[in-house]
Formats: sequence, structure tokens, C-alpha cells
Amino acid sequence: MSKSSVKDMTEGSIIGQIIMFSLPLMLGNIFQMLYNTVDSIVVGNFVGKEALAAVGSTTMIINMLVFFFNGFSIGAGVLISRYFGGKDLKGLHRAIETTIATTFVFCVIFTIIGVLGVKPMLEFMDTPADVFEDATTYLRIYFMGFSGLLIYNMGSGILRAVGDTRRPLMFLILTSIINTVLDLVLVIGFKMGIAGVATATIISQMISAVLILYLLTSTNDIYKFDWNDMGIDQEILKMIFAVGLPAGIQSVITAFSNVFVQSYINHFGSSCMAGWSCYNKLDAFILLPMSSMAMAATTFVSQNVGAHKMKRADDGTRITVTAATGITFVIAVFLYFFSSTAVRMFSSDPSVIEYGSLFIRTNVFFLLANCINHTLAGALRGRGDSRGPMIIMIMNFVVVRQIYLFVITHYVVNTPKWVGFGYPVGWVCCCITEVIYYNLKHRKVNVM
Repeated sequence: MSKSSVKDMTEGSIIGQIIMFSLPLMLGNIFQMLYNTVDSIVVGNFVGKEALAAVGSTTMIINMLVFFFNGFSIGAGVLISRYFGGKDLKGLHRAIETTIATTFVFCVIFTIIGVLGVKPMLEFMDTPADVFEDATTYLRIYFMGFSGLLIYNMGSGILRAVGDTRRPLMFLILTSIINTVLDLVLVIGFKMGIAGVATATIISQMISAVLILYLLTSTNDIYKFDWNDMGIDQEILKMIFAVGLPAGIQSVITAFSNVFVQSYINHFGSSCMAGWSCYNKLDAFILLPMSSMAMAATTFVSQNVGAHKMKRADDGTRITVTAATGITFVIAVFLYFFSSTAVRMFSSDPSVIEYGSLFIRTNVFFLLANCINHTLAGALRGRGDSRGPMIIMIMNFVVVRQIYLFVITHYVVNTPKWVGFGYPVGWVCCCITEVIYYNLKHRKVNVM
């Protein structure tokens, strides 16, 4: 077993294992976020606020499909980690072969859904006329190259499951640089506008997909994939979906709920939409530590459950919650005091800066509750319990949030600030519920 590529997290220092796993993952997530962030910066500064609003308004639509697939990837990662931790190499290979084959099926299905569903979804969101055409162009091009993103996410999920977060990071650094260069060339040099930004993104994502597939097929490590062995094992697929389907459903429904939030924001016009878009880009960056720690918790707990080391799994969960919360607090402080400066990266329009800063200062510290949500959910999925987090998050991120938005806009006050506050309402309620659930159930969850 090559120590440079895989990481057995069932032995050694818990803190050290989690840090060595999560740091490359966090950096990788930062570079992955740079795809859309660079798009927004280039569009906001060289095309206009309407185009910036268009890119921002498409995020939730893209996320619905990405999040569902990521649920599948989580399920596959839990199973692969379990086999890896238990030293079951036959099961490991069956899980990898099934994961890759199923990913190609998803590529075809999601590309068709994405391309055909662009206009109906934008109409459903009440996208303003001055944004609609640009948003349509961006999404259609983006979904034509959607397979690159899915294949990369699948491959990096396999590598994470065996503890390798370093090489996916290297690929992301390379393709993020390519994306930035292509953005500037196509938008500034060739004057392609929003179409140039979308084209740059899908080219970069395709390159990352080719690199990850080459790694999986050319490595001499235990996770080596052979095209001749590719196939779908029905029993393996059932186990993947047992964990992955609830996670995917929860993410999709939450993203769909955020489409409703976007529709409320859309009523305030393109300046508010652009400010909301800037806030969401920055919010996505502050989410990175907690999402990276949640992934670390999933892999760490799953490997140790596979090795029947339950106390070690519990200790790892506590450490990841503490680390994620601490890191997020530090970032939140800086972002609160430099909110206007952060928004200016995306736009110099005074009204956009005003709206973006308002959303940041209102919401940023409530993300500490979201740290607990994501990290505990990751640990529970590592144990094989995906339904509990799904129900809790859907009830709070969807039901509670939508009730709040309806009541606040119809009977209290309909302003951008209070609409944007719909996010913290869901986060805090979810945090309270999930802490209670984890403390009551975490020693009784199902183990595959």
C-alpha cells in the first residue's frame, strides 16, 4: 500500500489524521469554488451587473443536480471507506467499479435534464427580463459540459474514501488556473460575454475529469480501476443508495428551497440580485471549513466503523466539530468587518456593494450553527445513518425556512434584509434539532 496516496485513518493521532486529511480537502474546495467565483468577478467587472445577477441566479439550479449527485458520491465514499478500513479489497473494487459505471449513467441523464429544463426553471424563479437571456445562455452551455464536473467529483470521492486528498487538490489548482486564464481570454479578448465564462468553466472541468480518470486507471495502488471490470453490482448499488439517496434528496430539496429564497430576492431587482449573488459567493467560501471537516468526519468515522473502533469514531467527531467551529468563527470576524471590501471584488456598483454587505453582516455569525449541522451530519453518514440528517435538514432548511419567508413577507415586513435572514432561521433550528438527535441516537445508528 503506497503511503503517499492512501491514508489509513484507523491508527495514529486523531487530530493529526483529521488535519492531514482536511487541509488538502479544504484547499481543494477553495479552488473548486474559484470556478464560479472567478466567473462572477470577471462578469461583474467586465460585462455588467445584469450578467453578474444572471450567473448568481443560476447557482441554485446547478446546485440541485450537483447536490443530488454528491449524495450518491457520499454513499459510495462511505461504502468504499468501510471496505478500506476493514481491509476488504474485493468489496473495495466492486464498490469502485459500480460507482464509476453508475456515474456515467448519471452524466447522460443530468445533461438531458439540465439542457431541457433551463427555461422552465428560470421562469419558475421569476427571473427578471433583463437577466433571463444571459442566464439561459450560461446554463445551456454549462450543462452541455456538466459531465466533466460529475466525473471529477466521483473520482475525487473515491480518492477521499481511501484518504487521498492531495492529488485531487493538485488537479484543482491546475484547472482553476486554466479556468481563470480562459475567462480572461474569452471574455476580454474575444468579447464572448457570459458565453465565454460558461465555455471556460466546462473546458476546465473536462480537463479535471480526464486527469482523474487517468489517475484511477494508471495507478498501481489498491484502488486501481480497470475498464474491463466496469459494471454495476446491484447489491453494492443498494448499499450506496441506502446512504447516498437520503443525502442526495436532502441536498436537492434544500437547494430547491433556496430557489424559493432566490425568487423572493428577485422581486427586489437586479441590484439586490447581484448583491445576493456576491453574498452567496462569499458565503460559499466560509462554508468550506465546515464542509471539509464534514467530509473528514464521514471518512474518518466510516473507516473506524469498518475497523470496529467506535470510541475512536466518537472522538474524531468531537474534534471535527470543535475545529470547524473555531475556524469558521475567525473567518466570520474578518468577513464581518471587511464586508464592503469583499463585495467590491465582484462589483464596483454602489447599490450592489450596499446589498451584498447587508446580507453578509446580517447572516455571517449564524454560520457557526451550520458548522455543527454539517459536521454532525457527516459523522452520522459515516456510521450509515443518512435518513436522520435528511429528515432534520429538510424540516428546518425547507419547511421552517419557507414558513418564515411566507409569514415575514406577507404579514410582517418585506425587505431584503429580512428575506435574507431566512437562511439563519433554518440553520439555528436545525442545529438545535441535530444536537439533540445525535446525543440520543449516535450510539444506536445502523452499521452496514
